[in-house]
Amino acid sequence: MGLTGRGTITDAADFDPTADAETLFNAMKGFGSDKDAILDLVTSRSNRQRQEVIAAYKCSFGKDLIEDLKYELTGKFERLIVSLMRTPAYHDAKEIHDAVKGVGTSERCLIEILASRNNRQMNEMVAAYKDAYGRDMEEDIIADTSGHFKKMLVVLLQGTRDESGVVDADLVQQDAQDLYAAGEEQWGTDEAKFIMILGNRSVTHLCMVFDAFEKVAEMSIEDTIKRELSGDFERLMLAVVQCIRSVPMFFAKRLYKAMKGLGTADNTLIRIMICRSEIDILDIRECFRLLYEKSLFNMITDDTSGDYKRTLLNLCGGDDDIAGEFFPEAAQIAYKMWEMSAMTKVQLRPTVRPASSFDPAADAQALRKAMKGFGTDEDAIIDIVAQRSNAQRQEIRRTFKSLLGRDLMKDLKSELSKNLERLIIGLMLTPAEFDAKMMRKAIEGAGTDEHALIEILVTRSNEEILAMNAAYQHAYKKSLEEAINSDTSGHFCRILVSLVQGAREDGPLPPPQERSQTLIFQEFVRYSNKDIEQIIKKEMSGDVKNAFYAIVRSVKNQPSYFADRLYKAMKGLGTDDRALIRIMVSRSEADLFNIRKEFKETHDVSLHEFIKVETMIGDTSGDYRKTLLLLCGGED
Repeated sequence: MGLTGRGTITDAADFDPTADAETLFNAMKGFGSDKDAILDLVTSRSNRQRQEVIAAYKCSFGKDLIEDLKYELTGKFERLIVSLMRTPAYHDAKEIHDAVKGVGTSERCLIEILASRNNRQMNEMVAAYKDAYGRDMEEDIIADTSGHFKKMLVVLLQGTRDESGVVDADLVQQDAQDLYAAGEEQWGTDEAKFIMILGNRSVTHLCMVFDAFEKVAEMSIEDTIKRELSGDFERLMLAVVQCIRSVPMFFAKRLYKAMKGLGTADNTLIRIMICRSEIDILDIRECFRLLYEKSLFNMITDDTSGDYKRTLLNLCGGDDDIAGEFFPEAAQIAYKMWEMSAMTKVQLRPTVRPASSFDPAADAQALRKAMKGFGTDEDAIIDIVAQRSNAQRQEIRRTFKSLLGRDLMKDLKSELSKNLERLIIGLMLTPAEFDAKMMRKAIEGAGTDEHALIEILVTRSNEEILAMNAAYQHAYKKSLEEAINSDTSGHFCRILVSLVQGAREDGPLPPPQERSQTLIFQEFVRYSNKDIEQIIKKEMSGDVKNAFYAIVRSVKNQPSYFADRLYKAMKGLGTDDRALIRIMVSRSEADLFNIRKEFKETHDVSLHEFIKVETMIGDTSGDYRKTLLLLCGGED
């Protein structure tokens, strides 16, 4: 699956298992243990050599090396060293056993292992499980899982994926058509067809099927899986697709999720660093740097400590914070990513749609009633405003004026307060008015909000930018370009002024304003073997760096860019409510469903749940939170 990998751990030269056994025995003799000696020796031997050391230790001292290590070491460091001493098959077997036999099932562990192993690894793991636990792995998994998720795990567990490399062009077209018919073309989903094709066909064949599918369905197989499937089954099928496309990319994402945010998923971190250290950790390192803002080495450094950290860094094998150069294999992955970005037609899906049986007069009367007399019925206001499309809200505004002779916006402002008022008013403005107001706030407030300026101008189409310019001129009696010129300077000002012209070359594929840029970035990778994001970070600084970096991120995957912005707006101490409101309002009728899916995939928590938790402290009434959750549109 994917490119030919390269490990960081290889056979040590001049290897003497008896001498190594003696070194380890001496390191654990007496009071305390020499942890440096242990970790340096274990991480500089291949797994095959470690097995010889275990045998030599038994011969020389009549003792079990693994038992001695367990006795001498503690915590995460002990788990890591002891796991390194097991063969890959027995290590995988233990991880699966722990996943199904612990308190609750660790579905993510099952997904990670069974989606990423080849036939040989799968068969060896099943045999090791039987030997170690006297039980059948398939029976244990069946007993602990259910539904389509269980069926796909069992298919993968057979270790019978076609590895011939022979591709039948007719069968490629047939499979693509069958997957389309099983999902997008019908009401409901034929999950069995997805399981049969994704669980058995060869990697080469499936890569071609995915390309053919995109032409038939006009969307990627990943987007179809996100639309048609759900829960653990959806996560498993996405993992299988990712491993078909690139195993190193799959593990880079898993490592990032294991370390980001509060707390580290140490079991995942240990498992991946061990199992890939002799296979493809160099490629994983490059994919990690391609996807995120730092090297794997630096993220491990920041997220772990002590002997545990030193051992992990030895397995990692080095820091990639160099001049943006790719290993040739990673350049191929980067090129393929840009190619997919350029060619894939992503179906953008909103969370807010026009209400059926819409009656603007009835809505206007209901809103007036909610604001009349003593006290305000916030629930009634929220239920109407958050569940109408923007075009319908504009009809309500006009009807409110003609029917009741009152300005709905003024009434709402006088009745609501704080973040709820900002959110409801934002929803009642036209998109152009709202963008203009957000630009004004970013420019005229105490200090310029450069991130807001970048976010808005980078992600809007030419048509949206031109409408925003007109709305800004109408509302504030000066051009947006003038305002930007007076409030920013240098290269950053020039970038913003260029973007505000709304003159980027439009094309037929989403994101429409950025297709030509995507192709340029793709060719940059092809000819230079360099990572454009790393070049930007290395050669630029401040707001200029942030602007170019946002452009690249948005071109590569705009919903992912917004998911990241939402996460940053809410995580940590205090919520950036202005950013949260801006994104939830502006994307609810564009691509908030896609953003939700990216948020869940990247941060391992649903956007719905994150909003619920992160807005709880500052929103005592719950009205602001309720409105945001209605816009979010559901739990993933």
